[in-house]
Amino acid sequence: MTSQSGQDDVIAVSQARRTLAQTGAAHDSRGSKRRTEAARADVSLRQNTRLTLADVAAAHNSTGQVHTKVIDSIMELIPGLPDDLGLECLIRTPHDHFSSVSSVCQRWKSEILLPEFWIHRKLAGLSQRVVVMLQARVDPTHIITVPKATTRSSINPVCRLTICEPETGKWSELPPVPGYSDGLPIFCQLAGVGLNLVVMGGWNPVTWQVSNAVFVYDFVSATWKRGADMPGGPRSFFACASDFDRTVFVAGGHDNEKNALRSLLVYDVAKDEWIQLVDMAMDRDECKGVFYAGKFHVIGGYDTEMQGQFSTSAEAFDVATWQWDHEVQNDFLETATCPNTCVDCGDGKLYMRRSDDVVARKSSTWQAVAELPAEVRSSTTYMTAWQDKMFVIGSPRFGEAHKAYVLNLKDYTWAKMEMPEEYTGHVQSGCWFDI
Repeated sequence: MTSQSGQDDVIAVSQARRTLAQTGAAHDSRGSKRRTEAARADVSLRQNTRLTLADVAAAHNSTGQVHTKVIDSIMELIPGLPDDLGLECLIRTPHDHFSSVSSVCQRWKSEILLPEFWIHRKLAGLSQRVVVMLQARVDPTHIITVPKATTRSSINPVCRLTICEPETGKWSELPPVPGYSDGLPIFCQLAGVGLNLVVMGGWNPVTWQVSNAVFVYDFVSATWKRGADMPGGPRSFFACASDFDRTVFVAGGHDNEKNALRSLLVYDVAKDEWIQLVDMAMDRDECKGVFYAGKFHVIGGYDTEMQGQFSTSAEAFDVATWQWDHEVQNDFLETATCPNTCVDCGDGKLYMRRSDDVVARKSSTWQAVAELPAEVRSSTTYMTAWQDKMFVIGSPRFGEAHKAYVLNLKDYTWAKMEMPEEYTGHVQSGCWFDI
């Protein structure tokens, strides 16, 4: 009789094999040869599943643990298939099933962790674009009434991490950060680094105490770990962006006395280390960080004396020379405005919301490219962009349920996304992944 852990392992194998069998042929429309190979993989998987599960069950020892070497020698990548066809099945794994698939055996886990695996998946056109957002939780069954005399803690939203897949319309929620099951710090920042989500900073939703905590979520293992705290004392409303590889850049913001900051910090996710680098030329509170054209740009913001009167300037940190550019770009935004919607699409342009329009910057000039839909025009809370697409979320009026749209940056046409009611809350920050 197998132990509970042994049964769990067998169930994990069964679930993973069903996932691969179901997706092996269904997701490929790139030629009859690949379709034939995927179909062969599907048939072979079904024929070999019973034998492999029996072998796995027999491989349990008296303590219920699986002998990894036995499984690996039995399984290869997928029993009965050449490894290249086995790989074709593995790269079709949906992003939210990788934790189950990688737990089946060491061989699969090792394959999935190889950089070549993700390159192959991307070149095959099987990558999945996902947007992760810090979003207020909405309970459709609960009607909120706010008394006139209320404390600030009682009206603060409970924030969670929402995942949106714009290409499929799927919405879901990430597992809670350890120690924050009742909601994340409000105003915390998100950055995507490789296959890791980095969550940093923010305010305790009850006490409003500033947090310097850092948490890292691994999309392959579907687990959280605590990172090294941000150094340098309390920091709020800072610029944050990643190079999408291994580094997060943090600059500006303000301290507990609301003094604007100019310091620059760099977080190496792989090493879990912070480095403080050369300061910016200006203090910048509520600035926006964008990684654009090989440089970390810190856009807009204001110094301590200006308090909410935004600057039009920007500074750029060159990661090739590890130095700030010599000159501050004084008219980068052309008009003084909050820069929080500024995004890079990778097409040589920056985009942002200005008044009722989406505007694009190329060759130092901003031009309107599309009018915002009325449902997100009044309060546009978040924008991000990737590969000729822009995701925009906002509401028709402040305090109302949020709506989501995707803008095609080739022909500037809008498509509305359906949103379950529980995902219509206010969005404070976000980032996107190509998984």
